[in-house]
Amino acid sequence: MERERNEVYERIPWETLERKGGDRQWWMIAVAGAIVLGGLAYSFMSNRPIPLEPTAGVVSTVAAQAVGTVPPPPIPTPSSPTVVAEADLYAIDPERLLDQATAHAEWFVAEYIGVDGSEESSATLGSLLPAGIPAPAAPESTRVFVEWVRAVSVEEIAPLRYRIGVLVRSLVAQGEEAYRRLPPMLATVEVNVAESGPRIVLPPTLSPLTPPEQEPLTLAQVPAEVQEAATTASGATEVLGGLQDAAGGWQVVVVAPGPDGVSRPTTVNVP
Repeated sequence: MERERNEVYERIPWETLERKGGDRQWWMIAVAGAIVLGGLAYSFMSNRPIPLEPTAGVVSTVAAQAVGTVPPPPIPTPSSPTVVAEADLYAIDPERLLDQATAHAEWFVAEYIGVDGSEESSATLGSLLPAGIPAPAAPESTRVFVEWVRAVSVEEIAPLRYRIGVLVRSLVAQGEEAYRRLPPMLATVEVNVAESGPRIVLPPTLSPLTPPEQEPLTLAQVPAEVQEAATTASGATEVLGGLQDAAGGWQVVVVAPGPDGVSRPTTVNVP
C-alpha cells in the first residue's frame, strides 16, 4: 500500500491538469469578453448627449431676476422752462442773438410803416406789437410803400434786451395820385430775445434824420488827354475836375447820363 501511495504522489497527473487548465482558459476568455463589452458600453453611453433640464428652482430664480432687474421708466420731474431756456440762450454766441434781434427789428419796422389796406398785413403787424397795443390806423385811401430798412445801431440795455436804431425810407400816395418819396426816418426799437424768439417790447420811437455835414472836396484841373479818356469811357457831358493818386492815375469827376437817362455826377478812374 505504501508503494502505491508513493507512486500516486510522485507521478504528475498531466491529464488532470490539462483538463482543469482548459476550463480556466474558457473562464479567462469569458471574463475578458465581459470587460471588453463593459468598456464598449461605457464608451457608448459617455458619448451620448445628455439633455439638461433646468430644475424648477433655477427657472423661478431666473424669472425673478428678469422681473426684478428691469427698472420702470423714469418719471420726468417738472422744471421751469423759462430758467432752462434762459440758460440755453446765454450759452448761444452773442453775435447770433444780436443778429436775431436786428433782423426782427427790421422786419417789425417794415410792417409798422407799410400800409396796403389788407387784413393780412394788419394781422401780421398786430402779432408783432406788444399785447394790448393797437395797430396803426390809416385813412382809407392812403398807401405807404416801404422802399428799404436798415439797422444802423445796436445797444444791449439789459441781458437779452436790445435797443436798435433802424433807418427806413418810404413812399406815400393818396387816392389815385402817384407815390412820392418821404424823407428817411429813424425808428428806435427795443427787442427782447425770449425762449420763444425775439419780441418787441414797446412801440418804436420815430424821429427825423438830420442830414450830416458835407465832406469838403477840392478838385484839381484835369489834363486834356485825361478828360478825353474819361469822357470817352463814360459818355460824360461835363468834366468837373479830378484827384491824382500817388501812382500818377486820375479819379475824374464827371456828369454823365445813366441807363435811366438821368445825368448824375460820377467818378471815372483813368490810369
